[in-house]
Amino acid sequence: MSYSEFKTIAEVRDRFELRVDESKKLFADIPPVEVSEFMQQILERNIPLANAINTEKARSELLIAPTLLEIRQMYKNEVGFFSGSEFNIDSELGLNGYCDFILTASREIYEISRPVLTLVEAKNENIKGG
Repeated sequence: MSYSEFKTIAEVRDRFELRVDESKKLFADIPPVEVSEFMQQILERNIPLANAINTEKARSELLIAPTLLEIRQMYKNEVGFFSGSEFNIDSELGLNGYCDFILTASREIYEISRPVLTLVEAKNENIKGG
């Protein structure tokens, strides 16, 4: 089993004995951040195209990657960025395979190191399946 074989939140919750608490507003106290003019231009150009193409790959390349790189820039490159990298933690638990994107709280860019900030992407416009 690999990351891509997990199909639902319930499956992950049950497998790892997690508790899902949707009542908390985790980021309620975080003030908004201004994005760069460059990022605003990228989004203005790329959102219509990503919507027109309407594939996961298009959204990934045109919206998600530039957004994560903007975050990295905001943190003055103190955040690691990985794209299409293998990230094997424990294959018996299904925590192995390739990830579309990984951000780490380490400035290391040649090797994934802890701590890792994970992002959830809705696959095929399906939040539950993402």
